[in-house]
Amino acid sequence: MPQTDPALLQRLAELFAARDRDDMAPTVQALLAVLAEHPDDPHVLYEVGGAYDTSGEEQTAAGYYERALHAGLDGDTLRRCLLQYGSTLRNLERFDESLAALDRAVELFPDSESVRVWHALSLHAAGRSDAAVAELMEVAADRIRTPDLLRYEAAIRGNAEYLRSLDRA
Repeated sequence: MPQTDPALLQRLAELFAARDRDDMAPTVQALLAVLAEHPDDPHVLYEVGGAYDTSGEEQTAAGYYERALHAGLDGDTLRRCLLQYGSTLRNLERFDESLAALDRAVELFPDSESVRVWHALSLHAAGRSDAAVAELMEVAADRIRTPDLLRYEAAIRGNAEYLRSLDRA
């Protein structure tokens, strides 16, 4: 897969930094202009998807995320795209597809708290509340390393496994 030119990545970062979440139209237009110059670049496709997502146009965003994934993302951009794509699919009530995207993200990026939290959101939206709470409890046990919580770590993990077993049943 060809690498994205660092100058293009910088241009994308500048457009992202300048966005106004309350008025995404200028950002969308600027990114569409970049896309016209680089129609197959996965990073450009991802950023266009993100801009449409932020502007509330989830259906359009999903198509750009799909194209970005097929064009070949890797590293942190792949993690962010899978998370955002899964979230967008959840918002579109495409729960099985949302969970598939987020399952892939969890598999590829098991240490990402954000991926695991969004995975829990999609589990909950899909009617799997026990598994969602279990996932959040495990994130807490893995990442909140305070004496207060560490005292109960075994109990937290045991309860998380119990909830997960209810989801499997």
